[in-house]
Amino acid sequence: MPGLSSLAQNLTPLDGFDRKILECLQEDATLSVAEVAQRAGLSPSPCWRRIRRLEEEGVIRRRVALLDPAKMRVGVTVFVTIRTNRHSMDWAERFCRAVSAIPEVLEFHRMSGSVDYLLRVVVPDIAAYDGVYKRLIEMADLFDVSSSFSMEQIKYTTALPTGYAP
Repeated sequence: MPGLSSLAQNLTPLDGFDRKILECLQEDATLSVAEVAQRAGLSPSPCWRRIRRLEEEGVIRRRVALLDPAKMRVGVTVFVTIRTNRHSMDWAERFCRAVSAIPEVLEFHRMSGSVDYLLRVVVPDIAAYDGVYKRLIEMADLFDVSSSFSMEQIKYTTALPTGYAP
């Protein structure tokens, strides 16, 4: 996968209209083109063309519905740090495929520093997390797996800041 700087080089520079469109769609992707256009200060046709360009350039990767974790009965968030003594490409590829296949794992990051991987996991309760934990330790030889349970979600957003884009 290309680095972020090489991806940014392939983008048409974003102007104020593009940024406003992105902010609107991040807040509510169900808005009609007419509503987005009005909020961005454009007419619908140019707004629609800009949205299409942003999709084609991969700035807008996809539009999704955000579900309520409590109503989906996965209100417990667990942050899992993993350390391993294995650092071969073959091991890492197998491990990444296996972890990516676990539906409770919402985020999976390879880290720098003393932790090799960080996961964000959602489950209904500690017993369900224990099942995820057992799958993790069964799939790979791991040096250390540490879990921290979120006590309170203070901020959560899926909206990226638009000010850094080229």
